[in-house]
Amino acid sequence: MTDKPAIVLVHGFWGGAAHWAKVIPELHRRGFASLHAVENPLTSLADDAERTRKMVRQIDGPVLLVGHSYGGAVITEAGDLPNVVGLVYVAAFAPDAGESPGQISQELPPAAFENIAPDSDGYLWIKQDKFHESFAQDLSAQESLVMAVTQKAPPGSTFGDDVTAPAWKTKPSWYQVSTADRMIHPDNERRMAERMKPRKVIELDAGHASLASQPVPVTDLIEEAALAVSAP
Repeated sequence: MTDKPAIVLVHGFWGGAAHWAKVIPELHRRGFASLHAVENPLTSLADDAERTRKMVRQIDGPVLLVGHSYGGAVITEAGDLPNVVGLVYVAAFAPDAGESPGQISQELPPAAFENIAPDSDGYLWIKQDKFHESFAQDLSAQESLVMAVTQKAPPGSTFGDDVTAPAWKTKPSWYQVSTADRMIHPDNERRMAERMKPRKVIELDAGHASLASQPVPVTDLIEEAALAVSAP
């Protein structure tokens, strides 16, 4: 068995790298020493993919990319680098070429779609009083409040940015479906997972913030992927 790969965690819309706060110590406890979490600007898919690529390029050795939510679109776009050895999707978008997260959502709208509202500058927010029920219904009210107040809103245009060459067509992948997801329809997650033919799919009885509400099984999947890509 070779050394474990570096793990790069990629957040989605309405959050930042701190959304991985429970997964990071769990990975560290299991012996993953090279851990990185990108803080993406959420200004466009091209910008976010390039920011992620810059972090990956700084790492000497194999990298496992892990994306939550819109972060799945980012790792799909940025996963073409030669040292990326695998992709893990956590309740995430996995667009095909020419597809965008917005297009996928419109095809099968999630339960909380109406709780997303634009401001006067064109940024899209989850209404604060609807954040708990929309994004993190299986977290405590206090945890959800912190997420709601600190949410990082993307410009609406980012939802329409298309993936160009999906990395899941050439890199091994793993997928976690959240069966109670209200931000990405669970059947959309299943559809995206099925077409990428991942090494493994798991379903968790969780909302969209499964990385925070169920960090142990999410880490189990990441660890399984990491060990698989480390095999001699």
